Amino acid sequence: MTGFRRGVRIGVDVGRARVGVARCDPDGLLATPVETVPRDDLSIGRVQRIAADEGAVEFVVGLPLGMSGHETPSTADARAFAVELARGPLPVRLFDERLSTVSAHDALRASGRSTRTSRSIVDQVAAVVLLQHAIDVEKRTGTPPGTPVPPEESP
Repeated sequence: MTGFRRGVRIGVDVGRARVGVARCDPDGLLATPVETVPRDDLSIGRVQRIAADEGAVEFVVGLPLGMSGHETPSTADARAFAVELARGPLPVRLFDERLSTVSAHDALRASGRSTRTSRSIVDQVAAVVLLQHAIDVEKRTGTPPGTPVPPEESP
């Protein structure tokens, strides 16, 4: 585990209707689902309270780029959410999460759940997928994953 920064991290999958939240243990062994937060004016505060309750050291927010790497309306939405989160006490990193929601749907289907019955948890599973990928990248490379949201971008 060379170069892995120890500490609980919170994975955030930003959607237009819901925000999936996951956490990892301090050693980054396993990401697990925490909660699906309704997307409204209280979302940022709820996600920050979850992080405080979990003793988190950092947020990893999924950055949904198009398959060719181009930005989409969802990318701008995730960036705006990350900037709002960065106004709080914890650092925020944006991490390319292409296919995390697709992977989440695939995993739920493989476990025998239909799309309809999975709707309430698919966002949490997508947050787990992106957070697990981010911590695995950090362990493999020894470099923090993604890009930080600089405090100066969060007036």
